[in-house]
Amino acid sequence: MNIHIDNSKTQSPETQSSITPQLALDLLKSGNQRFLENKRLERDYSQQIKETSSGQYPFAVVLSCIDSRVPAEIIFDQGIGDIFSACVAGNFVNEDILGSMEFACKLAGVKAVVVMGHTGCGAVKGACDDAKLGNLTQMLQKIKPAVDATPSGSDEDRSSKNIDFVNRVAMKNVQLTIDNIKNQSPVLKEMYDAGQIDIVAAMYDVASGKVDFL
Repeated sequence: MNIHIDNSKTQSPETQSSITPQLALDLLKSGNQRFLENKRLERDYSQQIKETSSGQYPFAVVLSCIDSRVPAEIIFDQGIGDIFSACVAGNFVNEDILGSMEFACKLAGVKAVVVMGHTGCGAVKGACDDAKLGNLTQMLQKIKPAVDATPSGSDEDRSSKNIDFVNRVAMKNVQLTIDNIKNQSPVLKEMYDAGQIDIVAAMYDVASGKVDFL
């Protein structure tokens, strides 16, 4: 059965309940396509503020980097109340982010979790270079497993100077983050196994604006 969702309208309990995990991803994909074509939907934000003042019914949660070039609502052409947006440099998970995702999915009705890295990621570059700076030092340690797990040629530069290596690490970091979500959150793993949510990887190209789902 084909379900049509008018993505220009505010999500309601009825529309949220009709959205499947696959449809949630389709809404994000079509939104990114509109963004690329500069055909963003017309939305009445004042009306959406009023309509969401007493409740929210988002269909997805997007974990992305804090990078200012990767604003999830804009690149997926979504309105107020459509998605939960979690941002941290390097788009990794910890107890707080996992708890936020569990709230989004188990209590707030979200149907899809997207972990989205991006090209030219500064946090990944810092991890590649083993940068040290205040609290940044321990934060970058959470990305180091992706650096260590990314293969390279015998003579290949594994520093931030090699943007191809950086982007491969960013992709590996997304994949490891998804593994961590499933391994560290029994709540989300149970929902995923039951088909109630999907958990997917994506990469955003800062040069083109395109999101590739992996």
